[in-house]
Amino acid sequence: FLAATHFSCSAQTENHNASGLEWHTELGKARAISDATKKPIFGFFTGSDWCGWCIRLQNNVFAKPAFVEWAKKNVVLLELDFPRRKQLPSDLAQQNMNLQQAFQVSGYPTIWLFYASPDATGQRINLNALGSLGYPSGAEPGKEEVKFLETANAILASGVKK
Repeated sequence: FLAATHFSCSAQTENHNASGLEWHTELGKARAISDATKKPIFGFFTGSDWCGWCIRLQNNVFAKPAFVEWAKKNVVLLELDFPRRKQLPSDLAQQNMNLQQAFQVSGYPTIWLFYASPDATGQRINLNALGSLGYPSGAEPGKEEVKFLETANAILASGVKK
């Protein structure tokens, strides 16, 4: 179990993209949905306005119908952004930095599948990491989502908590 401090963010907590996916930005909101649905959180660490591989992942995987269907069925989406050209609200930036440190993320894009739950005191959040993945290197061009979903499903199969 990884531990991170408790977060409360006043920023916008969800974003619907053209595919109809609901991306949350606040861990507390994603955790509440995860608790209610028993689905793990899909934490997407990204540099939305500067990271070329993050943009490629969004275009080549996240925008594909197979991923959209899989995500809606299997996970709660949480975007953890580290932009360079725009400034996040300070509480959201702090939340993202705390999670980056907790998961020891050193490059982008990185995705962690995890569950989050309060500790006995309610002051801290325990993170139960299932596994991580990134851009599906070596995938057949145009079929990146296939390799990505195979890896994601293997992680879910090895550590599903229902």
